[in-house]
Amino acid sequence: MNKIRLTKEFNFEMAHSLLNYDGLCKHIHGHSYKLAVTIIAEPNCDKNSPKIGMVMDFGELKTIVNKLIVKPLDHSLVLNSETPEEFYTSNNQLFGRLVLVDYQPTCENMVIEFAEKIKRDLPKGVNLFSIKLHETATSFAEWYASDNI
Repeated sequence: MNKIRLTKEFNFEMAHSLLNYDGLCKHIHGHSYKLAVTIIAEPNCDKNSPKIGMVMDFGELKTIVNKLIVKPLDHSLVLNSETPEEFYTSNNQLFGRLVLVDYQPTCENMVIEFAEKIKRDLPKGVNLFSIKLHETATSFAEWYASDNI
């Protein structure tokens, strides 16, 4: 049987700051992120299945990625959990969608976290092939399963 790759793209807006960074990214700033999630599997060959011929329903992949990544992060501020609390607790209205992570919220670290989350939620027989996260139109990080065996 043939293996097929499917890719679904997502967009979300997110702000972040890099703790103790020595450049402009130490300041809170935002990006229009573009996320591409690629899965790989053999198409369903069960003639009695409504999903015959599919690797996975695009809608099911969309549901997984929206639940785990897009909805929690869209229009949020992501900070390293080591950021001193006084930097973000003074105005709850401004920081109502604050996400603290146990890493420096770089594009590189985010694709690693995204891969771990998505892999756990994929149906049996469907594997995560790659993730590509554009932080800007010309800058992105990629994660490939084959690089992480």
